Formats: sequence, C-alpha cells, structure tokens
Amino acid sequence: MNSNGLLLALLSLGHFSTDFVQGALPALLPFLKERFGLSYTVAGMLLMAAHVSSSVIQPFFGYFTDRRPFSLLLPLGLLVSALGLAMIPLVTTMKWLVFFVILMGVGTASFHPEGFKTTACVVSEKRATGMSVFSFGGNLGMALGGPAAIFLASRYGLRAAIGVIIPAIVTAMLFFKAMSSIRSRVESAAKTARLETRNGNDHPYRIVFLIMMVVVLRSWTHLGLATYIPFIHQAKLSSDPGYVASLLLVFLGAGTVGTIVGGPIADRVGHRKFLFASVALTAPLIYLFLHSTGWLVFVMAALTGGTIISSFSVSIVMAQELFPNRLATASGAIAGFAIGTGGIGVTLLGAIADRFGIPTAMLLLNAFPVAGAIIALIMPLPWKSERVS
Repeated sequence: MNSNGLLLALLSLGHFSTDFVQGALPALLPFLKERFGLSYTVAGMLLMAAHVSSSVIQPFFGYFTDRRPFSLLLPLGLLVSALGLAMIPLVTTMKWLVFFVILMGVGTASFHPEGFKTTACVVSEKRATGMSVFSFGGNLGMALGGPAAIFLASRYGLRAAIGVIIPAIVTAMLFFKAMSSIRSRVESAAKTARLETRNGNDHPYRIVFLIMMVVVLRSWTHLGLATYIPFIHQAKLSSDPGYVASLLLVFLGAGTVGTIVGGPIADRVGHRKFLFASVALTAPLIYLFLHSTGWLVFVMAALTGGTIISSFSVSIVMAQELFPNRLATASGAIAGFAIGTGGIGVTLLGAIADRFGIPTAMLLLNAFPVAGAIIALIMPLPWKSERVS
C-alpha cells in the first residue's frame, strides 16, 4: 500500500473511532432515561444537544481550516469527544450530563471537516469512491458503538460504557505520529489545481442548500430509527438485550456496506441520480421494516440501513465539487450542519411519541424520505456527473 493509501486508511480509522464514541450515546439513552427519570422528549433533547453542538460549530471549523490548515484538529477532536463520553456515565446531575454531551459534540465537530478535507487532498480521482472509504470507517464506528455500549452497560453497569473511548485514544496517538506526513500531503494538494465541474448552473449556493435539505431529511430518518429501535423493542431490552443489540448492529452495520458500495456506483451512474434513487427507495423499505416480524425484521433492517446511508459520501462530494476551493467548509456544511440536525428530528419524534405514541412517530418518520426524494428530483443538476481535470 502506498503512502496515500496508508493515510486514507488512517483517516478512515480516525473516522471509525470518533463515530464509535458518538454512536454510543443513542444506545445509552434508555439507561440514562431510567437513571434520571427522563421523558422521551428530554431524551431526544439530549441527543439534539450532542448533534446540534457538532452541527452548528462544524462549518466554522471548516471555514477556519480552509483559510489556515490545522491538522492537529484530527487527534485533538478524537480526544475531546472521548473525554465527553467518558464523563457521561459518571455524572449525577442533569447540568453536567448536558455539558459533557455537548463537549462530545464539539470534539466531533473539530474532527470531521479536517478529516473530509484531508481525504479529498489524498484522493484525486473517483472522489466518491475515495470518500466512501473514509465514510466507511465512520459508519462502521457508528454501527458498532451502539451495540458495544449496550453490551458493556447491560452486563457491567453504565460506567463500563467508558470502554468505548479506547479506540479514540489509540487512534489519536497514531495521528500525532503521522502528523508531518499529513501536513505535507495537504500542503502539496493545496498547490495543485482543483478539479472543476460542469454542472451547467450559476447558482451553487442554491444547489448546496437543496443538497443540505435532502441530507437533513435523510439524517432525521436514519438517526430517528437508530434512536427508537431500542424503545420500540424496550420490552425485550431487559429480558434479551442481545436481540436489540443485534438488531442495531444489523441496521447500522448495513450502512457501512451501503457506504462502501454506494461511492463506486455513484461515480459510474452519476451522483445526483444515485442520491435520488437511494432516498426514494428508503420510504417503502422503512414501511416494510416497521411491519415485519420474525427473521424478516433483520432482513429489512439490513436493507433499510444500507440504503439510507449509501448516499452519505456522494452528498459530501457533490458539495465539494460545487466549491472545490472550500473543501472543508463544504464538507462541514453537509456532514456537520445538515447531518447534525438529525437531533432536531429525533426531538420532534420524541414529542410526537410522548403525545401520540411511538407508532405515530414512526409514521411521521416514514414521510421524511418522501420529501427528500421530491427535493432531489427537482434539483437543478445533470443526472450524470461530468468532471474534467
């Protein structure tokens, strides 16, 4: 493996580690709900605190690193997010619980824009494919973080969930050792001409806004399902926690497969076409998932989770191609603001669940991808991406 391949592997490992920590929080909500006597709405607000703190700040980190590269954000972001998660099982008051949830979000916010930017500098051609490798690490971490937290907390107590920070600490040390190579690659890429696009439009800001709207709805859908799967099966959580952990693993783990498969397909068929198809397919798959029984629940969980996240890297690349000289800012807008606002959707679903029950909330969740597909359909971009060097 060449040096660029090693850097891409390290970046993917870093993405895995930070999202492994972040993915633990939704799985810990039932345990925190019981300890603090939280309502569904307040539980959703905790998740919103984590995601909004990362989403609001992340574009600003991106803007900063576009103007002045700061590769140390990669290991520092990992350490800050690890510290936030490590303190969550130890606190005894809501005030400190919210504080450390937000701190975890800030760590995530500092890592992602620099990670996406560095990945774009390492990968020159077939950017959706390269970005899918980086995203694969994050989605794998998100998939394993929840089940790992449930395993540790259900068997050894809530404090044992601190163990999920170990990969982040180890990876941060690897980043410190590789810092000179990372800086050299970013500086070298900054001196070369950026790839241009022929999107046939003069309104990139409007298009990025539409992409963000699709990603927001996709995020609401994915995070909503990931958060409420434990609540939907809460009766089994106490008697058979392995069932819920396995279902979460299948749902979130399928996203890792969807990510790594989606990038190459999108490079072949066109980014916008793939974005529309993946979002449009999500709605019927969610309906079938929520109404399945027996072994079909796991089959539909895999198909639904893989389809929702398959366009993750594609949406990042679409924004980067519209703003090739602002890679971190474009990435922060999509991966940070748009994806991070998934917590708002979870809070909305929590309010609906408190008042009308979880089945009604899941019905609303099923409408999110329908709206996203309509936006992708009217987006003023060609169906086939045309890139020139």
